[in-house]
Formats: sequence, C-alpha cells, structure tokens
Amino acid sequence: MATTLEIVKSLLCSPGDTIQEHIDFIGMSQAELAERMGRPKEKINDLIKGREPLTVATAFQLENVLGIPASFWINSEKSYRQELYEIQQMEEFERQKDWLKNFPINEMRKLGWLPNTKEKHLLVEGLLKFFGVATIEEWKRIYIHEEISVAFRASLAHTPSPQAISAWLRKGEIQANEIEVAEFDKKKFKDALTSIKELAFLMPEDFMQQLQTISAQCGVAVVFTPNLPKAPISGAARWFHNKPLIQLSGRFKTNDHFWFTFFHEAAHLILHGKKDVFLEHVEGTKMDQTKEEEANAFAAKVLIDDKNWKAIVSQLPLTLSAIAEYAQQLRVAPGIIIGRLQHENLVSKAFGNELKTKMELFRG
Repeated sequence: MATTLEIVKSLLCSPGDTIQEHIDFIGMSQAELAERMGRPKEKINDLIKGREPLTVATAFQLENVLGIPASFWINSEKSYRQELYEIQQMEEFERQKDWLKNFPINEMRKLGWLPNTKEKHLLVEGLLKFFGVATIEEWKRIYIHEEISVAFRASLAHTPSPQAISAWLRKGEIQANEIEVAEFDKKKFKDALTSIKELAFLMPEDFMQQLQTISAQCGVAVVFTPNLPKAPISGAARWFHNKPLIQLSGRFKTNDHFWFTFFHEAAHLILHGKKDVFLEHVEGTKMDQTKEEEANAFAAKVLIDDKNWKAIVSQLPLTLSAIAEYAQQLRVAPGIIIGRLQHENLVSKAFGNELKTKMELFRG
C-alpha cells in the first residue's frame, strides 16, 4: 500500500509534465522541440522526465519556441523543486523515526514543545526545529559527543537520558531568547541578591515574575521549565548566546530547595567562568566539586550569614516557634532554616517540615 508521502509525490506536477502537455496539444514532438531549441533530444527527454533541472537559459529558450513567458517556467521549476525537496525530507525523516524513541515525545507534545501529531516524520521535523539543528548528527555533535561543542560545551553521553535532559535544557534556551535583559553586570547582580532574598522571605504571588525582572535588570535571564520524564534536573546555570542563564524546574516543590537552588546557580554565574555548564542533580555529568562547594557556601551565606547561623546552631535543640522567631528576625523563610538544619544533619529529615512552604511552579 502506498504511503501518504508516496501518493503526494506521485501527484507532483513538474515543469516537464507541462512541457509535454503543451507540445502534445500543439502537435509538436520531443525531437522537433529539441531541434528548435538547439538541444540534444536526450537532454530534452531528461528535462521532460524531471531528471534535468530547468535553468534560466532553458526558460528563455522555451519562451522563444513555445511562446510561454520565461517567468512561468522559472517559477514552475522553483515550486516543483521546493515541493519535491520537502517530500524527500519527509521521507528521510520517516526513515529516522527511531531517533524519537528515547525522547519524552508525549510530554513534549502536551507541553506544546512539539506538534500535536502522531506522524513520525512530522515529529522528527518538529524535534529538529525545536533543537535548532539541521540533522540528527548535529544534535549528537552538540549534546552527545565528548569533544567540546560551541553550542553547549558539555557532553550528556553518560547521563541516564541525554534525550530528555537535552530537551529540558533546550527549552530553557528558547525561553531565554524571549527575555530581554540588560548587559550583564556582575556587581549589580550580586547586590541584587539582597532584594531577591527579601522576595524569598515575602513570597508574593508574582514572585516568579519579580525574580525574572530583578535578574533581567542585572543582565541575567531566569527561566522556569517543567521537568520531563527521565530528566529529574533541579536547576542549571550557563551562558547562552552571550547571556547568563539560570534555569529552574522547582523539582522538589518546597521553598527551601527552590531558593537554595536559585542562589546556588547565581553563585556559579558570579564566581565561575562563561564556558562552564552547571547541571544540578544529573547523574553522569562531569562536576567540578570545588566549584560546587563554592556555590553551596555562597548560597548558604546569602540566605543566612555565618554569624547568625552560628547563633542558631548554638541554641539547638530549638522548638519550631523559636525557629519561626529567628526567621522573622533574619527575614528569611523558616523553611529555609529547617532545610539547612536538615541538610547539615543537625535535625532529622522529618523535623519541621510543616514550616516549609509548598511550591508548585507549574499548574494545570
């Protein structure tokens, strides 16, 4: 049974078909047409069968012999070659459908990242456009190959699902392109962390928009991207097209995790180089442990400075009401204090979770 693409291809009308129809109508043979055009008969047959492209010179010869404007033949050839190429591309995409297997296609369709179709060739085409690459080989060169890529500078080859992780990261790049940011000012961004810490304390309904606005004024694009199946990544920091980018998923759904992740990623932009790519909670990626520890220490200090943290720890064990009091004094969310106490194993993982604020970045 013929496929849809085969049927469409068979229905294409080439300039050669039109030439044949016209000479049949006026009673001219291919041999006579060849003679009048001063071309070998075989070449005219190739032209009519679509094996030979119709050039501008041929179009003007046809105008002289058949009286049909050269512009008609030129436009006819252009349309035919474009339609033929598109069908050939779709046929190639159909052959490459196995590439789709390890991507979370259904979730990406639901999120509107890919066309809402089950046609494999259309999904392959949509995925290539999503990643902004010409072929599957370019996707592999950027995200999989061990050598350094200009576009991404890190290999996902040893991660559990490079397809899902690369899709999550790419969506962040697309989102960042939609945000207008000032020129990056490291000092201004570092100073702005005080305002962002206050935002973390107050947690207004529009905290996401405010976080984006404050960061953009300092030259940093902050985006929020929902997790994909097999890509349980909580955050990432990197430079993309000369723009520093912080990408957050809200994976752990509590304020302590969310804000610590943000300040951790901010630390990477402030402390570390433009060529570094930092991915949080992704197995199989190369991590610079020293830089990770520096980012952890920076984030912890921004949220609660060393002096106040020592004061809190010196009073342990603390009641929840005492922790809430400290939180008010320091203008830091009580859940953030609880989260740090748990992280440093100073209290049990079950202690104080009711003081954490649940967060759901993506609803509906």
